Amino acid sequence: MKITAVTVEVTSEPKAHPVRDAIQLLDRNGVTRVRIDTDEGVSGVSTTYFGRVESSPDVLAKIVTDQLAPAIIGEDPAVIRGIRQQLQTLTDYQGTAGLSSYGISAIDQALWDLLGKSLGVPVWKLLGAQRTAIPTYAMVGWLELDVAGLERVSAEAMEQGFRGVKMRVGGGPLTEDVQRIKAVRNVIGPDAPLMVDANQAFGFAEALRRGRVYEELDCRWFEEPLPAGDTDGHVRLAEKLDIPIATGENRYGQAAFRDLIARGGVGVVQPDLRRAGGLTDCLEIGLMAAGFGIPYASHGGGAHIHVLAALPNTIYVESGLLPAGVQLVDGCYPLPTGPGLSSWDG
Repeated sequence: MKITAVTVEVTSEPKAHPVRDAIQLLDRNGVTRVRIDTDEGVSGVSTTYFGRVESSPDVLAKIVTDQLAPAIIGEDPAVIRGIRQQLQTLTDYQGTAGLSSYGISAIDQALWDLLGKSLGVPVWKLLGAQRTAIPTYAMVGWLELDVAGLERVSAEAMEQGFRGVKMRVGGGPLTEDVQRIKAVRNVIGPDAPLMVDANQAFGFAEALRRGRVYEELDCRWFEEPLPAGDTDGHVRLAEKLDIPIATGENRYGQAAFRDLIARGGVGVVQPDLRRAGGLTDCLEIGLMAAGFGIPYASHGGGAHIHVLAALPNTIYVESGLLPAGVQLVDGCYPLPTGPGLSSWDG
């Protein structure tokens, strides 16, 4: 089987309900879809989502169409790691982070989808799954919501069967965070996990000050307290706080995780499928973390669920509120049963 064509489609539309975190407004949905065709009639598809659109979906489409696609025409689509290495070498001059990584991830995901479809099995079986369902929590606590809105969406999440919820912090003074956290805790109860996410909003001193308060409020983890690339800061912060530091969604490729993990700067590893380099890199990052006894929780859902099924250290898949037709089983997402990725859009 050989790759014969790669096609790309871009769409963009306003969000019905724009959301805000501590550093940005997410007001449009952008999508770049990549399709890989073969001489045997089997195709694989990947879908890359953007919450902040601007030019990113179109630039990604151009990178895939003009640079990555020509390099893989005629290749065996089953040689996924070989193609990954080829594309990383190809993009090295311009830098393998940023939208180059998004492009490599899009190709990687489409190849896994193609391989699963060619064999008639879901990708999680190809990766050697260890479980058939993934525990999940709901990311519902955006900063544009007032306290009443937070209480409403938190109650809805628990009614839908989620094990816990995550909320944004850092959009205002610490007293405001405390008020909002207490309101959510009152809704979800004393035992449900409650995570907080600062989206890189703080410097070290403020992250330490707030982290100590989040500990007292029994938050399960403190996500992205510092700028993503500040490995030294994460190590220092982890040494001074008992609450686990969760981070990783804004790191690119395996090398960006190596020192962070080895030096103890992260308590929950959270790669993003688009930025980390795809299913292949996320699987290898997860296994690296497992070797150090560090749990893994995805940033986002979707195709990431196949990696989560295969890792020994998986604790959660992240989700929004459930779309129509999707139901949890004991607080878990059941794995998709169709061939290829066959995933919900998490």
